[in-house]
Amino acid sequence: MKMKIKFLMLAMMAIVASMSFTACSDDDNNSSSSNYDRYQQAVNNTVNSQKKSDKVILVVAFGSTWEQAYDTFDKVVADYKSAFSGWDVYLAFSSAICINNARAGENVAPRDYYDPEHWLTAIGLAGYKQIVIQSLQVIPGEEYRRVRDTYVKDFMNNRNADFTDAYMKSIDRQVVVGTPLMAEESDAKNLAAVLNNEQDIKAAVAQGIVAFMGHGNPEGYDYYGGNIRYLQLEDHLRALNQNYYVGTVDMDQTYVDDVLNHIGGGNFYIEIGDVTKKMSYVKNDAKNAQLYPLMSIAGDHAHNDMADPDDEESWFSMFNAAGIKTAAYETNFTEACWKQYKTGEEYIPALAERAAVRKLWMNHTREAIAKLGTDDALSTPTTASE
Repeated sequence: MKMKIKFLMLAMMAIVASMSFTACSDDDNNSSSSNYDRYQQAVNNTVNSQKKSDKVILVVAFGSTWEQAYDTFDKVVADYKSAFSGWDVYLAFSSAICINNARAGENVAPRDYYDPEHWLTAIGLAGYKQIVIQSLQVIPGEEYRRVRDTYVKDFMNNRNADFTDAYMKSIDRQVVVGTPLMAEESDAKNLAAVLNNEQDIKAAVAQGIVAFMGHGNPEGYDYYGGNIRYLQLEDHLRALNQNYYVGTVDMDQTYVDDVLNHIGGGNFYIEIGDVTKKMSYVKNDAKNAQLYPLMSIAGDHAHNDMADPDDEESWFSMFNAAGIKTAAYETNFTEACWKQYKTGEEYIPALAERAAVRKLWMNHTREAIAKLGTDDALSTPTTASE
């Protein structure tokens, strides 16, 4: 119930935030238009001052307002610049709430982030000839759909008439979208192998349960069938070690109580034709558990829904209430921290903080780059006829 209420609250907040980020009422039209133009000019100035190439990678994350997450995003951009020589690299947030709160200085010093629309407009105005939009999402869910089917589609259709017909024609089949971390089941299998090879995870799973908390789409909003990737990831992880479990914040039947039911050997039901059959999980008698976020960054969900000892419905609290001694933070994550955010204190390492996982995202970017100039790249239907 808590998660469903939270989803409704977040949906209402998103509407309010998006209204504040874009034009909303007649009284605010001039102000909103002024803000939009000011933000666009800021992004234009960034691109114009940093442009070194005719090729660009725009990494798109949902966003966050946590210092640890900011450091993670900075590291992702730095890694991309190092791995993709000859490409300019920028970062966008797709969440208006995160953009507004980061600008307002929630939790840490104010910081400006911008949405993909502003970035793509600036990229087009700067005359980039090859454009890769890389999703930093974990599954092909709601945020990936919005980036691919709204922001990128609008750009390719020259929705605001920002670009000349000649420019639009020049980027025909020169724009591609890199897929999320687990776009296919093969990606889930690759991620399972990488996670199982991480030193801190390997040490934890040898001592007891390791449970990953993903986000997921609420049931009824399962864009592109992305939710199945969590179940596939769990299957591939459990093929390596039976102490692995995967749950989500928003996906029905994978909430924390469902994960605990799985661990405790509880019942579940499957439909075989017209018959519903009662099944039971194999009970795990482990008395210890380590929790990890299955998200690109450790933000609100990781620190609150997963790790908060004062919230009786957090994963940490519910695991402990079930008699499983639980650690949501850890001290044995050995990868060097980007900006020394970690100075030896207990820590929550997210997916994009792991170099081996960042490489999986980069592999998707390389696959996207290979599509440039082919029929698998995006076309520009609004280009003028010759």
